Amino acid sequence: MIQKTASGREFVRTPDEQFAGLEGYDFEPHYVDVDGFRVHYVDEGPGDGETVLMLHGEPTWSYLYRKMIPPVVNAGYRAIAPDLVGMGKSDKPIDRNAHTFEQQVQWVSELIDNLGLEQISLVCQDWGSAIGLRLVADRPELFARVFAANGFAVRMDVTPLDIPRLTDRREYPVDPDAKIRTWDDFLGEAIKLIGEDMSDFFWGWVRFALTGPDFLPSQNVDTRGQKRLTPGEIAAYDAPFPSEIYMNGPRTLPSMMAGVEDEPNLEAWEKLGRFDRPLLSVCGKSDPLVGTRKNQDMLTSHVPGAKGQPHARIPAGHFIQENAGELLAEHLLNFLRANPIA
Repeated sequence: MIQKTASGREFVRTPDEQFAGLEGYDFEPHYVDVDGFRVHYVDEGPGDGETVLMLHGEPTWSYLYRKMIPPVVNAGYRAIAPDLVGMGKSDKPIDRNAHTFEQQVQWVSELIDNLGLEQISLVCQDWGSAIGLRLVADRPELFARVFAANGFAVRMDVTPLDIPRLTDRREYPVDPDAKIRTWDDFLGEAIKLIGEDMSDFFWGWVRFALTGPDFLPSQNVDTRGQKRLTPGEIAAYDAPFPSEIYMNGPRTLPSMMAGVEDEPNLEAWEKLGRFDRPLLSVCGKSDPLVGTRKNQDMLTSHVPGAKGQPHARIPAGHFIQENAGELLAEHLLNFLRANPIA
């Protein structure tokens, strides 16, 4: 059923029964109002514990962190893992143009304020890292430590991707007659575009995510060459999106890159060059997009707080929390313990 915010923006809310009995995910739901939308977040561990804020990317939700939350909580920390607007158990705007990078940054910033979070240890991946690192630049006083897992900023000292501008996603409607229908179809056509410059591959991904009629988030997460998802995990990644009207988040988040505003993000990159609190980068060796050594080195050489930290590359792909969540949690906990909050 379509609902409206007080300001008149239309959205849908995934029925609770979609999330019943999810494999490996039995966390109590919590909700907070953000800009008129109901946003879901996991909140586990002691309320007075140090806050570890876990931000996911495309096309996942807080389910991505299910392997990391228990060890973090068992170590005495408070783990908070929100679902971005449009994803997971959070409300989902039906306007295809609702998901811009600046808007997502604003929504996460408001969530932090509404929850009263401070002295945050940020854990971030994919779009969660782009959003999180932008907030670290804009509001550095909120962040005590940063753990970037396959992390990137949308504008580094060079433009990471050269793709066309796209501000109106209605130019690329879902095509019921498309030949490229699933993620496997897309990879079959686009795998040859993976190389030193990922621009062509990423632009193909943007168009496929918008138009592929049979695309589901689990197809993207269940990547080859890494740990394959179980049937229960596949069902969990797709649970938030029972029909097409719920799909605008995973369909449009990739195209945020095609509408990024250069000026505030170049300024943010400059500000990150002055962030001197601890930052650790851990990347998956098999992530050809944002986990490359080049991108990792670009980030760690730029941020003062990254100097001297034991940055690592581990056996995992783009969805590093899914492929190696337990190992990643070990790196995180070692980092937190080695860099206590003053």
